[in-house]
Amino acid sequence: MTTPDSNQNTQPLLDLQRVLIAIRRRRRLWLSAAVLGLLAGAALAVLSPTPPTAVTRLLVLHAEDAPNDSGTLIKTDVAILETTRIAGAALQRLGSNEPPEKFVQSYTATGLTNNVLELQVTARSHGEAVAKAQALADAFIADHGQRMQAAADAEAQALLGQRDQIQTELNEVDRQIAASANRNSQIGPAELQSLYARRADLTSRVSDFTNQANEAKIGTPQLAAGTQIVDAPRPVVESPLTPLVTNAGIGFGFGLVAGLGLAAVMSVVRDRPLLRRDIATHLGASVIAQLPKPRRGPWGGGAAQRDRVAATLARAVGETGSVSVLELGCARVAAMLALDMARHLDGPAVVVDDLPHREVTALSGEAGEGVRVVDGSTAEKARIGVGSVSPGTAWTDLRRLGSETVLVVRAGKADAAWLHTVARQLADLGIPIIGIVLVAPDPRDRTDGTLWDGLHTALRGRAAFAAARPANAGDHPFAPIPGSAAGKGEQTVTLKPVHADLPTKQFTPVDAPEAHMNGKLPLDREG
Repeated sequence: MTTPDSNQNTQPLLDLQRVLIAIRRRRRLWLSAAVLGLLAGAALAVLSPTPPTAVTRLLVLHAEDAPNDSGTLIKTDVAILETTRIAGAALQRLGSNEPPEKFVQSYTATGLTNNVLELQVTARSHGEAVAKAQALADAFIADHGQRMQAAADAEAQALLGQRDQIQTELNEVDRQIAASANRNSQIGPAELQSLYARRADLTSRVSDFTNQANEAKIGTPQLAAGTQIVDAPRPVVESPLTPLVTNAGIGFGFGLVAGLGLAAVMSVVRDRPLLRRDIATHLGASVIAQLPKPRRGPWGGGAAQRDRVAATLARAVGETGSVSVLELGCARVAAMLALDMARHLDGPAVVVDDLPHREVTALSGEAGEGVRVVDGSTAEKARIGVGSVSPGTAWTDLRRLGSETVLVVRAGKADAAWLHTVARQLADLGIPIIGIVLVAPDPRDRTDGTLWDGLHTALRGRAAFAAARPANAGDHPFAPIPGSAAGKGEQTVTLKPVHADLPTKQFTPVDAPEAHMNGKLPLDREG
């Protein structure tokens, strides 16, 4: 039950239950955002279709290939393929005047494995894309072979340079040996023997470097021959539905996430969604019934539940007096509920339609026997008056619709400020609230909508009648108030809202001071 103390508790800044309910209430927002994202993605796929594409695969061999290679070599090949040098060489093969900088942006290379490279080229037509892919593949293979040959030539040149240095040293040794043949030579036999050994070693090294240089000049023909096109360039033919579905799905996902995020943010920065207990607290009356969300069509449902609620309200109204049904965000439900109440009343009933769009008059064909629907502009006294407390309401006209009222409120249609306005205006007019009929409450709202300040019924708004009724006026706590003198007819009594507790049954007050505790009278308990 909702107690006065519970309303004074500090509410957290972020209530997960309120956020979830707010997201559910704003499902039109995030569903609309998701649909807009889907349509935007589909429109993007239609307006900017995938250009004609050709694909080819290359087998690239390296002299440094190793089983434990992490893919550095193939990444290097991808980077080289996406340079203007390769693009320019391919354009020369095609005889095109297109700038290499622009051509580079029309193709991409991807390393599939350490030695397999995939090349995708886009163009204005599939034939042009295939030709460009072939030219790029040939240019890359030629460049790869040239780079390997250049590396081999550089290695051979380095070996020849070392050979020349050793040959120079060998020539010096030969000169010393030749000088030892002169009579005046100071080279002894031991030193001469060392020179002969040195000459033999240098001669061998010169021969080795010459052979290595010759082998290096040959290069690695097996690597050059192995680097080739393994998958010939071919056009990529895709179904037009594939990009359409992909883009639409991506747009739907982005729109859904954006809509949910916006709904969650709005639930925090804007007014919090009002739960059942909040609506009861702000209006100062208990939620006595609830109805499902109205659906359009003949199978809308909810008629049986609405009929039960109408029967309950008809019994609470009684045989005399007038009551108004005031709607807030659910005019059609209020109109149908008023007609159902009129059918459950004993005797003929007049239903006054004071709704802005005359929903009761539109449904007058469903009224039962003895139920008459009149326009709100007539001066006929109403048994049940149907009006609205939505923004723009003429508050002074509500009193003629009924001396007490039932509020039919749709959850989520009004904020706390407007509920306070409704409660204040009805209190100023002296119209007690029998209770609240909540329409379309959130299924996850588990809060209690009953105000409980003591021993009284849930129909808290009718406490004014109990306060104005004499103590011996009958057993029914809401019996009609008689006139002050017989034969004078009914007496008009101005009722004021009473915020005291309404006991289940009133007894004669006890005057003994000791019988009072906390300002309240003791109640006899049966048993």
